[in-house]
Amino acid sequence: MNFQQQVTMIGFGAIGRTLMARMAGHPAVRITHVVVPESHRAEAQAAAGDGVTVCSDVPAETALLLECAGHAAIEDHVLPALERGIECAVLSIGALSEDGLPEKLADAAQRGGTRVHLLAGAVGGIDAIASARIAGLDSVTYTGRKPPTGWRGTPAEQVVDLDAITAPTVILEASAREAARLYPKNANVAATVSLAGLGLDATRVRLVADPTVTENIHEIDVRGAFGEMQITMRGKPLPDNPKTSALTVLSALRFLHNRTSAVTI
Repeated sequence: MNFQQQVTMIGFGAIGRTLMARMAGHPAVRITHVVVPESHRAEAQAAAGDGVTVCSDVPAETALLLECAGHAAIEDHVLPALERGIECAVLSIGALSEDGLPEKLADAAQRGGTRVHLLAGAVGGIDAIASARIAGLDSVTYTGRKPPTGWRGTPAEQVVDLDAITAPTVILEASAREAARLYPKNANVAATVSLAGLGLDATRVRLVADPTVTENIHEIDVRGAFGEMQITMRGKPLPDNPKTSALTVLSALRFLHNRTSAVTI
């Protein structure tokens, strides 16, 4: 394929900077613009270098917009870009737990005659869940398991004494929508699983404080006409941001590679 994909990226935190570094020198994909708040432009431009233009709004000439900035960027930049006909890819899937936002994205893409891609991010098996949905799903359950210290600063502190836990303790059992509302920093994986399968209200979520583990663990149980599947992931974090899975960046890299590859999987 003789084609170069030019990309505008929203956000230049740990994910954005890692993506920029990993895409440097790619023969067919180039990040040409980075969108950040006006107050961060000078700092981001110095870090990005001369080959990239840092701006505070999505340029009119953008062909593909990649969001990796957080939930607010969807309302501020992605929705308007879709209405302008700009193809978009979204990493902050947890934002779609907000009532009406998935429908807003779909409507904006339809009005603009374009598409929005929801990237799998930190979780695997999304293709299998979405495929199984076609034949019919009976249940989808996501369990998020972290050491007790990983739940500090969340509503879990009102549910249990995190310092006194000696065995795995469930701190929440709810729908994916309710889990995202109460634990927004854990929303991306649950929302992604639910959007691929039964939806935010029918997907069950269990959050567990587990003193026997040292990693953040994602467990998915899916049952339906296809059979059953159980998926367990123990993801390593980004070195620059321990709260973000390294697989999140790799998911975006795969999407960008596939834009210009002759064979995709």
